[in-house]
Amino acid sequence: MPSYLTPGVYVEEVQSGARPIEGVGTAVAAFVGFSETGPFHRPTLVTNWDQYVQTFGAFTAGTYLAHAVYGYFANGGGSAYVVRIGGPAQDASDGSSDGAVEAAEPVALGGFLVSARPGAGKDLSVEVADAEGENPPEDRFRLLVRKGSKVVETYDVSTRKNVKGYLVSQVRDSALVHVTEQPGTAQSRPEKQTVPLAPAADAPGSGVARLDASEYVGDASARTGFAGLEAIDEITMVAVPDLMSAHQRGDIDAEGVKTVQLAVISHCEQMGDRVAVLDTPPGMNAQRVRTWRNDDAGYDSRYATVYYPWVKVFDPATGRNELVPPSGHVAGVWARSDNERGVHKAPANEVIRGAVDLELRLSKGEQDLLNPIGVNCVRAFPGRGIRIWGARTLSSDPAWRYLNVRRLFNYLEESILLGTQWVVFEPNDDRLWSSIRRNVTAFLTEEWRRGALFGRTAAEAFYVKCDRENNPQESIDLGQVVCEIGVAPVKPAEFVVFRLAQFSDSTSLVNE
Repeated sequence: MPSYLTPGVYVEEVQSGARPIEGVGTAVAAFVGFSETGPFHRPTLVTNWDQYVQTFGAFTAGTYLAHAVYGYFANGGGSAYVVRIGGPAQDASDGSSDGAVEAAEPVALGGFLVSARPGAGKDLSVEVADAEGENPPEDRFRLLVRKGSKVVETYDVSTRKNVKGYLVSQVRDSALVHVTEQPGTAQSRPEKQTVPLAPAADAPGSGVARLDASEYVGDASARTGFAGLEAIDEITMVAVPDLMSAHQRGDIDAEGVKTVQLAVISHCEQMGDRVAVLDTPPGMNAQRVRTWRNDDAGYDSRYATVYYPWVKVFDPATGRNELVPPSGHVAGVWARSDNERGVHKAPANEVIRGAVDLELRLSKGEQDLLNPIGVNCVRAFPGRGIRIWGARTLSSDPAWRYLNVRRLFNYLEESILLGTQWVVFEPNDDRLWSSIRRNVTAFLTEEWRRGALFGRTAAEAFYVKCDRENNPQESIDLGQVVCEIGVAPVKPAEFVVFRLAQFSDSTSLVNE
């Protein structure tokens, strides 16, 4: 208390005793995979698709990270952490040890940027020549790609976007060069010339120093792989979409896939505040997925989910529809559902934006095989689009069967943990226990009002106990405060049953 020595009026600010607990964020994803540019291994925050492209580049053929991140943002995702793996092998000639290679510097040609693709090699150049024919339009010219002195690719192109031969579109499928528009510059026909291109780094995932399970798992102390995500508390979901692209290329076998997925699950279980979004290997029918789930990957965790089948999306890198793992799109649906309804709502019966088709259109009978074992199916319904049609974890414990229950507890635990930090080193007495009960009760009451907890009254939905009974003198002497909290989470209406029966009003006929 302050000491007052001079007569007068004094004003003091005092703590009211009410310390509201604020809910934490529930929709921050982490992705681990391959990209054409960007920092290796270090988790990097991106908040929109444009920021991802600026840091990690756009879609790259044969990889799924860009598709996952794009699908995440398209479906309502907000923030995401990206970990780029697959660093190029160390060059013995320079003795470098950091595993990083500078990206090739693009060449400016008439408002376009031309660069060598990863893996194109050395001695690459492009030549601008006149278009064939008499009096060709001013926007037309010929682009020749040379490997040494040999012409290996030829394109008749235009600088106009609204024509079929637009330069960026025509060269999109080139295996050697990559062309983009130069920001802030008008596109025009470049002068006749031949320009050498600097060699680029190896393609993502090829020529790497090591590409095995340890590349994905990483090292927590070095902040690499998804182990580097341990230092970031706000992450709530983890996906590794390019595990499947490495598997398809033969870099990682089935055992390696299982090792990485188990490591992702272990990471989420250790952190206790995030859930793994797993993908099934491609090209499997429902019976094969059932075998994979039960035998090959007999995972049992309340911190993991798996989705099947893969979704078909448009791939700008090839100009065609391609199959991609659903984990990135699913993570975006989780975020959208959280924002619109709340984390207590099961993220299912929701449309997957950007999905044009499925790898396999499942029937009800096929889902009957998969839903009981925790495989969340993606289904196509006539007139209702492509929707997530499952909301289960991979846990065999019925108490943790539903995904929204797991994520609701993650949200409640993290919110209460962060909102009660002020308790540490406070006097451990009845007044402290009363403050804890009041603050936690206020927080849970608000969650009950939002529909996150089950019960007609707050008393039915939860209880908070922090008093002399669970804080005896022995606990006080050890410096402990024990607060027991019980909540009744809402569970999804997974099976909706309407019972119909025929009846006749025979009683009324007899009375008449």
